[in-house]
Amino acid sequence: MIRSILSSRLHVRAGGLLALAGCLLIVAGCAAPPEVKPPQPPKSYLVLLPNDDGTTGRVTYDGGQGAVELNQAHQAVALQGSIERYTIGADQLARDTNAAVQAQPKPPRTFLVYFESGDTRVNRASEALLAQVVEEVRSRPAPDISVIGHTDTVGTEQSNETLSLRRAEQVAQQVKAAVSGVVNVEITSHGERNLLVKTPDNTAEPKNRRVEITVR
Repeated sequence: MIRSILSSRLHVRAGGLLALAGCLLIVAGCAAPPEVKPPQPPKSYLVLLPNDDGTTGRVTYDGGQGAVELNQAHQAVALQGSIERYTIGADQLARDTNAAVQAQPKPPRTFLVYFESGDTRVNRASEALLAQVVEEVRSRPAPDISVIGHTDTVGTEQSNETLSLRRAEQVAQQVKAAVSGVVNVEITSHGERNLLVKTPDNTAEPKNRRVEITVR
C-alpha cells in the first residue's frame, strides 16, 4: 500500500534572530554581509510515507515537466515548479502533516479470545485480553464492533453452531457492560466452519475454540 500526503504550508522568517546578529556585528565594528535568504520550501508537495509495517512502496509523479519516481520514505517532489526529488526532514514533515495525520481514522484492530473445551468460559490466557478489547473500544468516538464465535470439531455441527453463538454473545455482553453507550455490536456464529487450524472431525484444538473481535 502506498501512502502519500499533500501538504500546504506558510513559511515565516524569524526576523528576531537576524536583528540580534546585526547588533553583534555593530559591536564588533564589522560591516554586515549581504543578507542571503534561505531557499523557500515548496508550498505544496507530494511525499512518500512508510506503511505501518515499515515497508515503502513507490509512486511516480508527472507534473507536465517530466516524471519523477519516489521510492524511499520521506522522499518528496514539489507540485509546482521544479520536479527535482528531495527528502523532507522529520520536523518539517511533522509540522506540515500533523493535521492530516490526526484527521485519519484509526485502523481496525482484531483480537482473538480463546475458550475452554466445550464451554463458554474464557481461558486464563485470554482474560487479560478482554481488558484490552474494552480499552480499544473506549478509545474510539463511535466504535463499530464485530464478534464472531467459533468452535473446534468436537461434537455435532449443530451443537457447535449453538456453542459458538453463546460464546460470541457472552463476549459481546461483557464489552457492553464495561463500556457505556456501546450499541453497535454485530454477533455472528460460525460453529466449526472456518477453522483457524485445519483438523479432522471430532478433534480438540484449543486455537479453534475462539471468538474473533474486530473493533473499527
